[in-house]
Amino acid sequence: MRVIATSLPDVKIIEPKVFEDARGFFFESFNSRVFEQQVTAGVQFTQDNHSRSSKGVLRGMHYQIQHPQGKLVHVLSGEVFDVAVDMRRSSPTFGKWVGALLSAENKRHMWIPPGFAHGFVVLSDTAEFFYKTTDFWYPEHERCLLWNDPDVAIDWPIDFEPTLAKKDAAAQRLRDAEVYE
Repeated sequence: MRVIATSLPDVKIIEPKVFEDARGFFFESFNSRVFEQQVTAGVQFTQDNHSRSSKGVLRGMHYQIQHPQGKLVHVLSGEVFDVAVDMRRSSPTFGKWVGALLSAENKRHMWIPPGFAHGFVVLSDTAEFFYKTTDFWYPEHERCLLWNDPDVAIDWPIDFEPTLAKKDAAAQRLRDAEVYE
């Protein structure tokens, strides 16, 4: 596996070693020993999530103000633009974002540690998105950062108005959002 640094030092892109031949391909999508040695130590995953979305769906930008979740994300089919925003006020990268194309073809994963808002937009006709979390989902602690907050200025690679859930359309701007210290 190859770990690629991003502009946010705590967020990592992970490229698994893929073995391909005439039969298809094989790769380890997760190995706890390698993850601990090369990405971050002390992580224990508690929940796996799987979603399927159509082109133009934007899910995010979600975070939990209590019970913050780290997320190891990847795409099983299709392609998404995946984004993490630093929500830790004490961080030198507070309010900054990083994004990456994740697809079934490139097999890349992204590690988003606790303290970050996370979201993605589907660029292919459909996409199946899979992720591990470091804590359970607590709906009462879930918060949403506005996907197009001009103060964060995420450069989404889209030329259309995305399809949003009601909670995402009503999300807070960073200046009004509840954040981590």
